[in-house]
Amino acid sequence: MAVCAASGGCAAKPSCMAAMKQKFPLSDHFDGQHFFNPGPSQPARGLWQVLQWRMQKDQRAIWPARVLDPEFAPPPLTVAPDRVAITFINHASFLIRLPGAVVLTDPIFSQRCSPVSWAGPKRVRRPGIALEDLPRPDVVLLSHNHYDHMDFPALRTIQARYAPKFVTTLGNAQTLARLGIQATELDWWQDVTAGPLRITATPARHFSARTLRDRNRTLWGGFMIEAGAGMVLFAGDSGAGSHWNDIRNRLGEPSVALLPIGAYEPRWLMAPMHMNPEEAVQAHLALGARRSVGMHFGTFQLTDEPIDAPRISMEVARQQANVDTFDTLGFGETGLYTL
Repeated sequence: MAVCAASGGCAAKPSCMAAMKQKFPLSDHFDGQHFFNPGPSQPARGLWQVLQWRMQKDQRAIWPARVLDPEFAPPPLTVAPDRVAITFINHASFLIRLPGAVVLTDPIFSQRCSPVSWAGPKRVRRPGIALEDLPRPDVVLLSHNHYDHMDFPALRTIQARYAPKFVTTLGNAQTLARLGIQATELDWWQDVTAGPLRITATPARHFSARTLRDRNRTLWGGFMIEAGAGMVLFAGDSGAGSHWNDIRNRLGEPSVALLPIGAYEPRWLMAPMHMNPEEAVQAHLALGARRSVGMHFGTFQLTDEPIDAPRISMEVARQQANVDTFDTLGFGETGLYTL
């Protein structure tokens, strides 16, 4: 996310510099030096725009310092061959129990999404599953390198305890290797087999950066998880665009789509990279998803909207679009869906 990625730090670290030296094939989203969003160009959103926004403090809603969530039953240990159990942990972190495999997405358990432990966006609610209580994942999906999605301390712990298969987008494997993690990296539309699953990287409209010097040197995206009877789309971070139709046309309609609904104000800054709830409902329809679940809200104050605005606005957008198959889960709550 823009705030976490642009907040500074570690410009000279070897792991950051390594990402700047990697080469990938030229494509409709890589020019030989930088990745970019294909299609109509958007005005650049860089450090100057972020500083302009941060100076407009009077437009920023005040979030509570702490939110206490109800306790939910732990996720099931097994699911039927035609079912998937999806547990919302926090932000973009889900535990997805499929027949024969468990997938963890963008795990963040740290107190802050920041290059330093003493400053930057701080969580207002605890993870719905504590890191020490996390069931063993078979696969960890990492959509891009922003601090609110690629949490180094959590990844080190997960690797040490479980040594799962890590799958990420182009350019991130080198950085993860410095954490002792061997990862498979994918370009958009490339796929990999992980046990009974086939995982395909999907397009998104976003950007990447962990420093002031590595912007768009690595790729961003989502993942379609094919599990026999059906598919689950983890969309990662994304603005609105025609890529939702592309995903449907190329891979098919997901049984469940996990779509971002938060971190969207002000629109002049965030629209190219983050959907608002109305756009998320339109993405749900464009994908033809049987069910969708909202994410990327209520954990860290990254943008200007009030903490409850994404859920409230999504309910309004659902009603206006006559959609009753898109909702959210509580933090730690598990939804059981048909594949």
